Amino acid sequence: MSNTRHVPVMLQRCLDLLAPALTAPGAVVVDCTLGLGGHSEALLTRFPEARLVALDRDKEALRLSGERLAPFGGRATLVHAVYDELPAVLGRLGIPRVQGVLFDLGVSSMQLDEAERGFAYAQDAPLDMRMDQTAGMSAAEVLNTYPPGDLVRILRAYGEEKQAKRIVSAIVREREKEPFTTSARLVELIRDALPQAAKRTGGNPAKRTFQALRIEVNGELAVLERAIPAAVGALAVGGRIAVLSYHSLEDRLVKQVFAAGAATTAPPGLPVVPERYQPRLKLLTRGAELPTEDEVAANRRAAPARLRGAERIREAVE
Repeated sequence: MSNTRHVPVMLQRCLDLLAPALTAPGAVVVDCTLGLGGHSEALLTRFPEARLVALDRDKEALRLSGERLAPFGGRATLVHAVYDELPAVLGRLGIPRVQGVLFDLGVSSMQLDEAERGFAYAQDAPLDMRMDQTAGMSAAEVLNTYPPGDLVRILRAYGEEKQAKRIVSAIVREREKEPFTTSARLVELIRDALPQAAKRTGGNPAKRTFQALRIEVNGELAVLERAIPAAVGALAVGGRIAVLSYHSLEDRLVKQVFAAGAATTAPPGLPVVPERYQPRLKLLTRGAELPTEDEVAANRRAAPARLRGAERIREAVE
């Protein structure tokens, strides 16, 4: 397609990972990050017997993907929800267990492309960054009201920004003169605050600060920390989960949940490991899989992607 915003990342690999669980009639697959519906459309097309439940917190994304998925009729159920609400959504729909779950944790390309949403540092826009624009604090409010210590913590923890203190000092100085409202002023301030050496590496110098603000505004890591175990818990035995993450903090979180599920919890030295200590998950990827060079060349947004997959191999025995 000419428009790169509709190219889902690592699509074929995600479908292949989930395929063994989704071929049986009546299989249910959950797309926890519907976005523009690229992955969802491909799931419904490739697995004609499967039913899709798709979640998004962004009403505009739901509207656009609803149009795209309309041809599939009743096979697709779209829900306005954050992905950690998955157990409640499945409960309301009367679905006890699902056969597949997919997460694509990148910011929807739509949000990056729509200037007025304020996610992109490449163009001037209001500093909003909320995925659900009906709730919560905007990025501007965070910048203008958080104590300096909190801003430094956020930039370091969520942006892995080594120059957090310098950037925050400049923010605090500037916001006293005039509150922040648009992204261009913040980008310029970051450029001015950074030492020359720090500007030479890693693309746009504002990238890490914008990532940190986005994660804070949307509570992304806290939501993910609840969502991944909830999704694993929703899988039937034989069900599979695939997660695409785009920075090391997300990937580490997914890795920890999968590793814990794939480990035996037995005390050391038992001659026979009882059922309740046996692993609940089997890992389907060796470490995190990366996109191919061809894919990155065709879709630059795929470059940072990391894919992990796991299969539910037994019920949890309490």
